[in-house]
Amino acid sequence: MLNFKCLAFFLCLVAFHQTAFSQLGFSHEIGIIAGPVEFRSDFGKRGNTETNFGNMGIGIGVVHYINFSYRADCNCYSTDTYFNDHFKLRNEISWNKTNLEHFGKWVDPKKNTVEANQLRGHKGVAKNLDIGTQLEYFPFSIRSFQSFGYRIAPFVSLGVHYTSFNPEVSTTYANPDPTAFGDVTDPSNFYSLWAPGSVDASGGGTWSVVSSVGVRYKVSKLADLMLDVRWQYYFNDWVDGLNHQLDYNKHNDWLVWVNIGYIYYLD
Repeated sequence: MLNFKCLAFFLCLVAFHQTAFSQLGFSHEIGIIAGPVEFRSDFGKRGNTETNFGNMGIGIGVVHYINFSYRADCNCYSTDTYFNDHFKLRNEISWNKTNLEHFGKWVDPKKNTVEANQLRGHKGVAKNLDIGTQLEYFPFSIRSFQSFGYRIAPFVSLGVHYTSFNPEVSTTYANPDPTAFGDVTDPSNFYSLWAPGSVDASGGGTWSVVSSVGVRYKVSKLADLMLDVRWQYYFNDWVDGLNHQLDYNKHNDWLVWVNIGYIYYLD
């Protein structure tokens, strides 16, 4: 239900932006993005290469831009100001999913301790629906790029997203107590050094800060290809369904998303 509310809110926001900025004559762009996600969570140990590359997923999204450099009402360029020629406003709705498990020396196949078996049996899925806005800065002229003055336009961005998260948690660890086996609410099924309550598959919502660096490549008058590398930091440590609160768990969940996009100019 929360996801549908977020989607409805985003569509209303886009409609508001479309109406408000259309009154000012600014033009619009729409596109799709997709690519691999590297989810940095409490699974495994942060900074461990095997964990970072093992817990990778996929992200997809739809983006909408307000282009201040061009006016749709007259098919002409807008007033030549630095802001109009170097900034775009990006609205987005996206979704990402990552299957999570523990990697590293703690789950080495040679280890047959209770703790190692508990970690090996513990799996998770991070599923997140995002809506938000970013302000993109282009160091080179947007007008020159649109008129084929050059084919490549780098950019950086910063913004805020609201995330609806809905993690999944499972375990195959066979607890000697048959009443606890398979029950994800029973802490005895999970790593014994974690505090009770460290595993929680409850969904929820949180804000996040999003920053990215990327580049556009102009393929035609009305279309660009985009390569974007995103860093997203959540203001919550339960996005993955795990918050074990050990000494090295000093940061909330975050991700890196490398996406490729196709952007079409509407007017």
